[in-house]
This record gives sequence, structure tokens and C-alpha cells, in this order.
Amino acid sequence: MNALTEATIHNPVEDLLRMDRIPSIWCPGCGIGTTVNSFAHALMRNHTDMKKLILVSGIGCSGRVGGYIGTDHFHTTHGRAIPFATGMSLANPELNVVVYSGDGDLVSIGGNHLIHAARRNVNLLVICVNNMIYAMTGGQAAATTPPAAISSTTPYGAFEQDINIPQLVDAAGAVYVARWTAFHVKQLETAISEALKKRGFRFIEVVTPCPTLFQRRNNMGDGLAAMKNYKERSKTRNGAPTNEVAIQPGGEIIVGKFVDRERLDYLTLMRNRLGTNYHEWVDAPPQTGSEAEEGCGEC
Repeated sequence: MNALTEATIHNPVEDLLRMDRIPSIWCPGCGIGTTVNSFAHALMRNHTDMKKLILVSGIGCSGRVGGYIGTDHFHTTHGRAIPFATGMSLANPELNVVVYSGDGDLVSIGGNHLIHAARRNVNLLVICVNNMIYAMTGGQAAATTPPAAISSTTPYGAFEQDINIPQLVDAAGAVYVARWTAFHVKQLETAISEALKKRGFRFIEVVTPCPTLFQRRNNMGDGLAAMKNYKERSKTRNGAPTNEVAIQPGGEIIVGKFVDRERLDYLTLMRNRLGTNYHEWVDAPPQTGSEAEEGCGEC
């Protein structure tokens, strides 16, 4: 290796990872690891305080991301990552709470939580790894599975319209909405870096391949074929109306930053409306026993 030996080779993102757990459990060609690399570079770019960063995830392949990042991680029940993260964000506003999970967990089972967290504008960054299927739990069709796609639960093809996730979270009130693919590593890094600096509900969709289940069943090739496909089909349209960015089978994949606006986040709005009473309410000791009974007009 000339003057460069294995002992001197060092990837800077290793300092942010739990290297004792590498290699990861993800399948060859899976795009999740690529998203982790972009995430780690964004953390370095922002000089993020890892002691104040916490990852929250649900069940699924993407839900294992937190196990490889060198920070606190809360692994929740299926579809419930966002409500757990909401509690953390409100209980300790000093934390930088990032929800990192898959489309099945966040949009399918957890879809209702996704809508209302965006509506409330809770101070969360949500990174949704969209491989268009329930990957870890058996390859079932999800709310993001394209029409006519083959899955373990749709052997003759799906007959339901898939969800346009950017349009959903935009309509619900998210302050930052972007979509990139696993091919767009630098653009994804920039998007995560930008989103980490904002307050409110921020959402980044990352379209990634699932060679083991989704692509194999639909004769779409391996992970490399997916990267070539993303490169050929993707078209960057920053600021595009989110009702125009639905992914059509075989059509363009519209990527870019679609929404970047300002709106008071949930906690700030609560503080502003309660005024000085907010601190009295937060700092008040919990009522117990007879005190709680006396405070209840119905008792």
C-alpha cells in the first residue's frame, strides 16, 4: 500500500459508530447502511453534541440503525417510535431527538402518529428509510408498496394506491420535507445537516433498495441495479409541489427539498400561550394521596 498501511487507514465516521458491532446485520445491497454513512457525515458537519443526541426507532430493518450509532438509542414497539420520541422531546427540550425507522413502521403501522406529530409540529427530525415493503417481518405489502408489486401478501400484485409520503406530511404541517435516494449520498448529508438545525417537525424520506425481498420478487435485480435505476430515473426538483412527487412505477423519481418553512413548534407555542403560568405548571410538585383527591372537583 506504499506509505499507507492498514494501521493508518481511518474512516472519520468510525468515531461516531459502535465499531464492535460492525459488520451490520443488513443484507448485501441494502441501502440502509448508506443512509447511516450520510447521517454520520451530517453529524460531523454540524459538530453535533453526541451526548445530547438520541435516536428513537421502531421495529424493522431500519429500526436497527441506533444499535450502530455511538449515542443513546431507544428501540420501541412497532409503529410507536414517534409517540415515544414526542415524550422525550417535550420532557427534555435540550435533547436532539431523531426518529430513524422504516416506511412500514412510520407510515403504515405508525401512520396516525406521523400525521399528528406533523400537525402538532413536535420538535423532531424523522428519517424514513423507504424500501417500499415490510422487509424484516416477511416482505408483506406496506402502505408504500407500489400498485401491482408482488409481495408475500400480494402474490398476484397489489391493488391499493400507495401513499405519497411527502404530500402527506406536508399537508399535515411539517416544516421541512425532503426526499432523496440511497444514490444521492451528498444531497442526503446536506438535507440531514439542514434539518438538524431547524426546530419543528422535519421529515426526510430516503428511497432505498431491498434486494432480498422487494427487488427479488419483482425481478428488479440487485442493489447495484437499484443504484443505476435511481441514477437514471431521479430528477431533482427543489420546491416541487408535493402533490406532484408521487413515485410512479417506471416513471421519474422526483427528489429534492420540497418544503422549508417556519412555524412555531409545539413546545414554544405551549410556552407562549401559557406565559408565566408555564413554569408554575412545570415546576409544581406532583400531587399525591389526599392532595390529589382534594384537587378533584368530582370526588
